[in-house]
This record gives sequence, structure tokens and C-alpha cells, in this order.
Amino acid sequence: MSVNRRRFLALALGWPAVASATATSAVNDYEPTDLVETLLSRAAVPRHSSELWVLIDDKEATLTIFRGNALVERFAPISLGRGGAKTQRIRGDNVTPLGEFRVNRFNFESQWHIFIGIDYPTPPHARMALEKGIYSQTDYEAYFDHYRRYGSPPQNTALGGAIGIHGVGGGDPEIHGSFHWTQGCVAVTNEQIARVAELVDVGTRVVIR
Repeated sequence: MSVNRRRFLALALGWPAVASATATSAVNDYEPTDLVETLLSRAAVPRHSSELWVLIDDKEATLTIFRGNALVERFAPISLGRGGAKTQRIRGDNVTPLGEFRVNRFNFESQWHIFIGIDYPTPPHARMALEKGIYSQTDYEAYFDHYRRYGSPPQNTALGGAIGIHGVGGGDPEIHGSFHWTQGCVAVTNEQIARVAELVDVGTRVVIR
């Protein structure tokens, strides 16, 4: 097993980046659990006092940007996936994935006005998919092979992809204000996504809970 493979596997389990032989053995004895939910229990706190990070709350239908613990901007109501928000997402189910992510791309020519992509599916999502039989062992290994080659997760597996934060584009603002309507992304108004894009950057941490 390569160093990179061990590093990503350790990340999937929420362990330190350098996996020892003991950790590798523990993987084999690992019992299924909701890794994303476990990680979320400690995700919604700043990493340091000046960190700019984003908290998206499903129950409150809010998107809040913090600098450390200080509120910078809050947008509400927001729209999430028509299928709700869950730790385990399957391609085509219109679910918004819960978890801890990083901004990894911007599209300023999106049909949704601006699209801010996040690095879904993360290693914990991949590990859960393996445990639940959504990924085969081959799928799981292919996930990490892609991540090692390109520095980002594959977008065409059973877990789906193309998840991010975007505007309404040419859609109906009244529908946006009344219903969860997306295919799994997080939507705000066109004016709000422009403001979000001003504040965040590639690497900004995004917590969806």
C-alpha cells in the first residue's frame, strides 16, 4: 500500500495523516459506523481564531460565514436538495451531502450565475460507501487512485458529484424562497452568491450539517 493510499485511508477514518502498521491493522478490524456524522460532531468550530469558514445548517436553512467565532455574513433562507440532507448520498437521489468539505473550484459562467464547487465525495463518504456496499473494493481503490492522480475526488461514481454552492440563475426567486429545489447543491440568491464568492477562496472549509 502506497504512502498516499495510507494517507487518504487515514483521512477517511479521521486518523492522523501518517498511518502506522497498527493503524493499517485496525482498518481490517474496523466496524461500520457513520464516519461523516462522527466527524461533524467536531467540525462546526473554527480551526483557529482568524479562520474564514462556512457553516450551512439544514434545519435552520441558513448559510453563515464566520471569521473564527465572529459572524461575518448570514444568508437565509437557503435551498438544499429536494431529497433532503443526509450523510450518505447516492447519485440521482437529489440529496445534499452532510459533511466537512473544502472549496475546490469556481465557475463564474455557470447557468446558476456563480458556482462554487466543494470536494464531495470526501474520503469519509467513500469509506461509508464501501461499508454499506455502495462501493465495491474495486470502486473504493479507484476512488483513491483518482484522488492521488488529480488531487480531487472522482465525480462519476455511485456517490455522484458536482456538488457546490450556487445562485438561482434564471430561476424563480419565489420558488427559491419557499422550497428546497436543488439536485443536491446549496442555493442562495444571485446577489448572495456574488457576496459569498467575494469572501471565500479555494481551500475555504465548508461544513454542511
